[in-house]
Amino acid sequence: MGPVINDPPHFQPPDRGAADAGSWPSWAVALLRIFSLVRYRFFLFAGLLPYLLGAAWGFGMEGIFRPGVFWAGFFGIFLSVVGVEAFNEYFDSRLGTDRVFNPNDEPPISDGVLWLGLAAFAGAAVTGILLAREAGWPVLLYAGLGGLAAAFYVGPPIRWVYRGLGEIMIALSYGPWMTLGSLHLQTQRFSWGGLLASMVPACLIAALAVVNEIPDFHQDRLVGKRNLVVRFGRRVGVRIYLGLAAAGLAIPAAGALLGLFPWTALGTLAAVPLLVKSGRAAAGTYETPLEFVPAVRSIVLCYVVGTVLFSLALAFEGLR
Repeated sequence: MGPVINDPPHFQPPDRGAADAGSWPSWAVALLRIFSLVRYRFFLFAGLLPYLLGAAWGFGMEGIFRPGVFWAGFFGIFLSVVGVEAFNEYFDSRLGTDRVFNPNDEPPISDGVLWLGLAAFAGAAVTGILLAREAGWPVLLYAGLGGLAAAFYVGPPIRWVYRGLGEIMIALSYGPWMTLGSLHLQTQRFSWGGLLASMVPACLIAALAVVNEIPDFHQDRLVGKRNLVVRFGRRVGVRIYLGLAAAGLAIPAAGALLGLFPWTALGTLAAVPLLVKSGRAAAGTYETPLEFVPAVRSIVLCYVVGTVLFSLALAFEGLR
């Protein structure tokens, strides 16, 4: 439940003007366009993993796992991701963010996408209310904070990313709010240990946000976005995203050494080579977007591997 992380181009159904358009029924084209909004990488990286981390803490560290509320919450997360994608696609299209240099590359986004986003957020809100009846009012707090971050990331009137708060909203949404919300569904209480654990995806997802801003530096600056890369430049942006990712991987190791996390959390350090690989790729390519792609891919894998290994280390404690 939070703002979008940019991805490589996702699937687009054939253009209606193409020669083979007649082989695609209108309902199929519409359905594929809806599903194309829910980019699999965004859903996997930003939405799913922090939610699983919260459930892993509840199961492994506090011995509680409630399958019913887990799957209901999962459904709410899915609806939230649909809403996030729809809102960001719609408002970025209206503001021209993705077509600054190539205005004809992408077709205009219809108002139907906005209505899809509103419907998805409404469904997520209903799910949150039902879950709050089961697990308590803090569920609404976590969902509400995530909803504010999501709906107004690029949407008016707040537009967090244009106020220089985009990375903070991303880190909070896919760190504490997502993880603690998932944990609360299981345990119905706050956990300081869970809060510390949530800093792992928070730092890593913030790094992923910054690394995605580097190739978009010129268009983001032209449309008035005030993200970290626009404010400090691409060279500094590389240092920022590497530092954030390093912090995300250091937290499980430090927690394990201090006795706050199980020793198996040291396995999260297996993602360090991916961070090093990303840094090496970024060193000479941050000014050339196409050549910078390997740096982005490596940090994405770093996020996935690090968060998955940390979640498994926590969950494993529940099986001992």
